[in-house]
Amino acid sequence: MVRKRGEHGVLVLTAMFFVAFTILCCDYYRLALHPMNIPAADFNGKISLNVGECQGTIYDRNMKPLTNAEMTTIAVAVPQALNREDTARYALDKEQFYNDFEKGEPFVFPCSENTLESEGLTVFEVPVRYSEKQPARHVIGYLSDNKGIDGIEYAYDSILRNSFPENSVTYTADGFGNIMIGDGKEVFRTKAYKSGVVLTLDEDIQRICEQCGKNIEKGAIVCADIKTGDILGMASFPEYDPENLVDAINDERCPLINRALYSYSVGSVFKLVTAASALEQDLAGYQYECDGNIDIDGKLFNCHKLDGHGLQAMPEAMTNSCNTYFIDLSRNLDVSEYRLLASYLGFGKENYLCAGITGSGGVLPTEEELSIPAELANFSFGQGKLTATPLQITQLTCAIANDGDMPILRLIKGVTVDGSDVGGRKTPLLSKVMSDETADELRKMMILAVRENDKSKAKSSKISVGAKTSTAQTGKFNEKGEELCHGWITGFFPARKPKYAVTVLIEDGGYGNDSAAPVFRNIAEKIKELGDKDH
Repeated sequence: MVRKRGEHGVLVLTAMFFVAFTILCCDYYRLALHPMNIPAADFNGKISLNVGECQGTIYDRNMKPLTNAEMTTIAVAVPQALNREDTARYALDKEQFYNDFEKGEPFVFPCSENTLESEGLTVFEVPVRYSEKQPARHVIGYLSDNKGIDGIEYAYDSILRNSFPENSVTYTADGFGNIMIGDGKEVFRTKAYKSGVVLTLDEDIQRICEQCGKNIEKGAIVCADIKTGDILGMASFPEYDPENLVDAINDERCPLINRALYSYSVGSVFKLVTAASALEQDLAGYQYECDGNIDIDGKLFNCHKLDGHGLQAMPEAMTNSCNTYFIDLSRNLDVSEYRLLASYLGFGKENYLCAGITGSGGVLPTEEELSIPAELANFSFGQGKLTATPLQITQLTCAIANDGDMPILRLIKGVTVDGSDVGGRKTPLLSKVMSDETADELRKMMILAVRENDKSKAKSSKISVGAKTSTAQTGKFNEKGEELCHGWITGFFPARKPKYAVTVLIEDGGYGNDSAAPVFRNIAEKIKELGDKDH
């Protein structure tokens, strides 16, 4: 049977309609089962972009940010609402900006600080974690995969990275994915980065310590408040770049080490402890004739002045740093009380500052070891088995400068939620380790050791100080066969009304008076200048 042409056309149209209907039904079924395939704008009508990482801040004692101290400017652009060339002039990386702009979707780009906001351009100020000249690098530590690995970053990781809300901008999109600006834009600017941890460090003093010690090959500087034990500055040398840890790891100088926490041979600085014990045991008037050496059970100990200092009382012996005087003095001490005083002064005990930052206890010889005459002789002028950290030596100086009341050194002041108020403050912890009279006599000796010593490089025309230097033997020798010695100085200032205690260690630095004393003097002068500016 032959169909008419009109009937054939109807059948074809009917078939085409049936096929199209079947396809639409299949697509509807697929979308119903798999809604995640729908573009976000079509499905929920919202598009959000987060801008910049938000981490808590590490502050100094005056609430100056040590991290997050600088800001960078970041913008969110909606291409359909902007003129490309007018906006591109703000971009720091124009090539990347053009690439992102051509995609037609909202995007984030770093921009200049003078970038002007508009309906299609939202500008944020975002903290930069570390500044180019980051202070207190060894104290603050560093991150790996956004997790604290060392220093304060490690100790307070849970507080500094506690899921803070980030800056964000949210747009409403119509059913076709077009961004609706104006009332359809929601902007959130976080202030969560203002929370964090507050240290006892003083940023200005910290920078002074770092600047004055910049030429130190290996060593450390500690500055503390003698009344509270607050560590105001703690620097270790050499510095390192947290963005290039591989180089730091391969550096034979071991820059990742915080040398303020490590123990070293002490040398003549320990004569202060020997003198303190003698004063406590009523031997203030002890005298000795130094002829350049002393025989201790057949072992000859030399003074650094080979022809001797002659008749010495304690103040002269401290100024001249006469080894034989203190060796002979120690033979007249009650060794048990002598060692106990050293223990009270913090030798042999760790300085816990916070999790992951603990000063070594060093080595304090046992009473049995000190019963050996040669070991006691070495101990009297800071040699032999004795080792201590710059923290411990600073704590000793605090006790002397603070009338015998020794504060426990501390690094943490508290925490803050708003960058203003500090919670968790603790009162200073002090212990009486020597009488007022003993501390007063030691202060006088330390002042004389600088003032009456024409060769002292700690002496300043700008500020009066009291100090004691060391040249500590290490038993290690260089390729020339010369023994390597650590250069030390510890002291306080101003002399009449002490406020600060400073210790400088220069590892393998040689004579303390040559290497460490000039650094100490510069620090004292610059801190004085800082105080003068404040007033």
